[in-house]
Parts: sequence; structure tokens; C-alpha cells
Amino acid sequence: MAENEENKGAASVIGSAIATVVLAGACVAGGWIGHELWAKSHKGDAAAAKPQMPPATVAVTNAEMRAYNLPERFVAHAEPVQEVDLLPQVDGYIKEMLFKEGDLVKEGQTLYVLDDERYQAVVNQRKADLEAAEAESRRAERYFKRMQEADERGITQLERDNAEAGAEKAKASVLQAKANLIVAEYDLKKAKVVAPISGQIGKSAAHVGDYVAPSKGALARIVQIDPIRVTFPLTDRAYIAWREAQRKGAATDYRMRLILADGSDYDQEGAWDFDDNQMSKETATIQMRLKFPNPERLLIPNSYVTLLTDSKNPPRYPSVPQSALFDLPGGNEGVYIVKDDGTVELRAVEALEMFEGWRACPKGLAAGETVVIAGTGKIGPGMKIVRGVATPNEDTDPGFRPTLDEK
Repeated sequence: MAENEENKGAASVIGSAIATVVLAGACVAGGWIGHELWAKSHKGDAAAAKPQMPPATVAVTNAEMRAYNLPERFVAHAEPVQEVDLLPQVDGYIKEMLFKEGDLVKEGQTLYVLDDERYQAVVNQRKADLEAAEAESRRAERYFKRMQEADERGITQLERDNAEAGAEKAKASVLQAKANLIVAEYDLKKAKVVAPISGQIGKSAAHVGDYVAPSKGALARIVQIDPIRVTFPLTDRAYIAWREAQRKGAATDYRMRLILADGSDYDQEGAWDFDDNQMSKETATIQMRLKFPNPERLLIPNSYVTLLTDSKNPPRYPSVPQSALFDLPGGNEGVYIVKDDGTVELRAVEALEMFEGWRACPKGLAAGETVVIAGTGKIGPGMKIVRGVATPNEDTDPGFRPTLDEK
């Protein structure tokens, strides 16, 4: 009897525990189901309450048709068209210097005057020799004429032959005297040293009172500086292309300009002069020569300048500022095009090197299309945008110059 009571008590405890567990599970399940139902019922409200992102404001501009004329650059060397060393052709003491070192001299201008008394004396002597020879020639001619007119019975043939030979010899003496006079007058003339070309004369190696002679070396050097020649090397392949352009008559379509050593533009254009007659075996290049006016003497012989060659009639392409372009996977470049509905389209383009702050796009872009030039990091294909104006800077405006108070 007591055992039955104990068994009934144990069963009652177990039943109560099971009932508690079942009830707890039911509550948890009910709570989960209720949460899900509540979440579903409020999901639409939450979505409706979430704020929408406004369209991104970006700066835009229109693609423009612009000339693309990116020049080729060469390191070039200025050299004189002519240069000459002044050598005295006779010896003597310098009596006068009729120029200042560094002057611009003209062809035929007298520069040095040597002491010419000795040469003048020789000229006078040669003139006297000539007069004597001419007098002797006249006498011999008269004598020969008498021999010819004389009775053949009064003279011998030998006398007549001697008279004829004397006349011929006298004529030869006259010719010799004339030649000697020409040489003497030449030496007298060369006692004055004149400029054989026009140009700038340099430092003089001798001055008044110095004894000079042909064996003592040059007195000074004259260098022609206007016009002046500019040379630059052209590779063998580029030379073939140049010759082909000449054959087609297109070689004159190029402009030849210079940048001086201080970075300033030279205000004169050059013209093709000639090219060398052989390639360098070491560099596989040939020297091309241009001629430039040099009235202000800004181009100095043996100085280096930068040569720019571009086209006189450059092609025109749709162009955009550099800031409109960005890199795409695969090495391509792209732009964002703004469509009529205010959304943007990502488009790959072919872009040439930058020229005057702009990138020409021969393929993938049309003139007048609107492109994004600032704020590309905030947008993606298909997004709506609000058109704005970029803050002025060198990327969007090639002519922009910051003011002094900007940092």
C-alpha cells in the first residue's frame, strides 16, 4: 500500500516536469512565430520609412572638336652656316685695328692694316721695271723693223734673225715685268686684312704693334650667326618616313619651332636646309639641318635647344579634359556620358596623349556629348546625377592660374 503511494507520487512529479517542458517549448515556439508575424507585418512600413539616396551632384562639360597637334621633340644643336679664321697672307707689323672684338662685321670690311711701306716700295720698283721693259721692247721692235726694211745685200740673215729674237725677248720681258707688278700689288693689297664673310668677330689674337705672318696662325675668327643652322639626329626609320613625305610633297606641312635654354619659345620658324649624306654607324641616325633667322642673336653657335616639329594643318578630334578619363580593367580608358534622362553611361574610348590640357578621343566619343569631369568616384553606370560646375583648377581648365593667396 505504501509502495503504491510512493509510485503514484513519483509519476506525478515526472508528469509535472514533462508538462513544464512542453509548455516552455510551446511558449518559445509561439513567441518565435509571433515575432515572425510581427516582422512581416512591419517590413513594408520599415522599407517605406527608409530614406532614399539623392542623385549625386557631379561636374560636367561637353566634348569639343579641337585640333590635335602634339609635337615631336628633339635635342638640337645650333651651328653657324659659315665660319672662317682670319689668316694674314703677308707678314708685317699691325698698324691699325678697325673693329672692336665681338663686333658684327660686313663682308669686305677692312679689319687689320699692316705696315705697308715695304710693299709699296716693291710696287714702285716693279712699275719702274715694267716701264724699262716696255721701253726696251719698243727699241727692239724698231730695230727689227729696220732689219726687215733694209736691203738684203746690206745685212746678213743672221743679223735679221738676231733682231727678231731681240724683239721677241723684249716682249717677254714686258710680260715678266707685268707679272711681277701684279704680285707686288697683290702683296700691297693683302697688307689690309678684310672680312671674307659677314658675321660676328671674336677675340683678336694680335693687336697694334704685333708682328704677324701666315705661319703664326689666325688673327681672329668670324662666325656667321644670321641665319643660323640647327641640326638634330633622325633615326633611320624616321628618315625613311621623312623621305617618303618628301616624295609625296607633304614634307612642307611640318612646322619647325624651338624652345630656348631658358624654356622660352623662339619666335622664328625654321625651314629645311639639307640632310647629311651618310648615317652614323654608332647611333643609326642621320643629321638633319634646318635654317632659322637669328636677327636678335638668341641662337648661339654650339648651344643646345629643343626642336619641336608639328603639323601646319593638324587633324581635329572630339576632346575632353584630362579629368574626364579614368582607367578601366584591361588597360583601356573610359568616360561617363550623361544621357538625356539624367543617367550616366560608362563608355570605353580611345584617347591620345594629352595636348594643351585636353585628351583627343578619335574613337568612342562625339563632339557635343556631355561627360562627367568631376565626381566620377560617386557614381556608377545607370545612376542619376545632378549637373554641377567644377571648382576651377588646372585639371578642368588648362588656362587656370591660381591667385597669390591660394595655397
